[in-house]
Amino acid sequence: MQSCFLRLTTVILLLTEINNGVELGARLRQDDVFILLSLGVFAFLSSLILTPVIRDWFLRFGIVDHPDANRKIHTSPVPRVGGLAILLSYLIAYPATAFGFLSVSSLIPQDMRLAAGMGAAVLIVFLTGFLDDVFGLKPWQKLLAQVAASGIAYWGGVQIHFRGQALDAWLAIPLSITWLVACTNAFNLIDGMDGLAAGVGLFATITTLMAALAHHDIGLVMATVPLAGCLLGFLRYNFNPASIFLGDSGSLTIGFFLGCCGAIWSQKAATLLGMTAPLMAFAIPLLDASLAVLRRFLRNQPIFGADRRHIHHLLLDRGMTPRRVALLVYGTCTVAAICSLLQTGDQFGGLVIVLFCIAAWVGVQNLGYSEFGLARRLLFGGTFRQIIDVQFRLKRFEQALSSAVTAEQSWSVLQTGFEEFGFAGGRAVMEGQIFESAFGREEPKEGFQLRIPLSESEYVNLRREFNKPLESGVVAGFAEVVYRVLSARLRRRSIERETSQAGAAIGPEWNRRPVAVAAGTARQ
Repeated sequence: MQSCFLRLTTVILLLTEINNGVELGARLRQDDVFILLSLGVFAFLSSLILTPVIRDWFLRFGIVDHPDANRKIHTSPVPRVGGLAILLSYLIAYPATAFGFLSVSSLIPQDMRLAAGMGAAVLIVFLTGFLDDVFGLKPWQKLLAQVAASGIAYWGGVQIHFRGQALDAWLAIPLSITWLVACTNAFNLIDGMDGLAAGVGLFATITTLMAALAHHDIGLVMATVPLAGCLLGFLRYNFNPASIFLGDSGSLTIGFFLGCCGAIWSQKAATLLGMTAPLMAFAIPLLDASLAVLRRFLRNQPIFGADRRHIHHLLLDRGMTPRRVALLVYGTCTVAAICSLLQTGDQFGGLVIVLFCIAAWVGVQNLGYSEFGLARRLLFGGTFRQIIDVQFRLKRFEQALSSAVTAEQSWSVLQTGFEEFGFAGGRAVMEGQIFESAFGREEPKEGFQLRIPLSESEYVNLRREFNKPLESGVVAGFAEVVYRVLSARLRRRSIERETSQAGAAIGPEWNRRPVAVAAGTARQ
């Protein structure tokens, strides 16, 4: 029993070899190769067996994701706690492997700090996702838990390095935490279709595994092999049509774990742009998350809100089936993985980065995100300057209209505004008078009219032709200024007339009453 416990402890502690930098070829004997293969096999089998059990159990308790005919395109309720099956399968793989081998003493690590910090952080993220799947959490609560977990992981040694060298704490802490939180939410956001997040996670895991082999990093190999097995087994039930979803307990945990692996990957890269390799490996989820944040910001929508404008949604809208979309994304992940591994070389690293960025740009353009085209025209096409000019002229028009005292003066300002802002003319009824511009008496052949009601009987009519260029925000802005200024003035004039008429009616009565009584009446 004691020897079995020793073997279990030995395999678990292999995770802490991530930072040791020991030559893989010198450490991997034949038994060690079998250990790695066994880790993957046991994780795969455990996931294959546990996933349907957990699926049926949570389906019985009604902890499911219901379709909504909008973002959630599945046809029936599906359990959403697949992360539990992956975590249990991952943990089972280590004791199962330890009990199957008699001699693993050559792989015993010495430092437990990384394993403890990373393990505690991953557990916090998993519990956060699990609570969200079962009870529901607010976005700020999940973000706070992710930041706390990232801080713990940083304490354990999960830190971004530059050219293989540690950064100063004031720079390393925000960079590392931002990276981990970004990866965590990136995999969560892409989890919107059968098999997508799990498949992308599988490709990212395999890419990290291959990079670990290239960098002779035995610890990173031991960490990623069982995850690859778990995801492969889980995909058996998660690929379209899925009978179980990852849920936040799965997508958040996978994203956070792979983010940790990516940071550790950067510690082994001695090249100037070493961090770009993990960025390429996780390109699809990170790109989708970045696009989601940017387009929601441009449209003034909640950053943590949900919509149907993710990459996979746009591909589905083009008529592709969920399976074809998933396979297309898998193929893109394969290309990104190859670029990521090629970039680690010094000879063509820069060229690979440039080509990869060009390909990503072309891909985003072909997806049809209209928000970015509008923003580009706004910034570089003169629209932004035009909006500022229109707002400036509207402000000046409002000041002139507010300065007008009589109805005739107001109409004179309105006529000037008609010509300045491109209206074909107008008509106004104010204070019992009718005004009409000479060039606006005939209705334009192809145009429209806009009525701005000022009171029950007073109004301003605007006419505009379709064939004239329309500046952004002119119609709504002009109408808003006219209504706000003139309606307020007419209300004041109406109150003044009513007060004056009331004073004239009771004036003789005041003259017959004592002053004290008149004052009391005035107070009423």
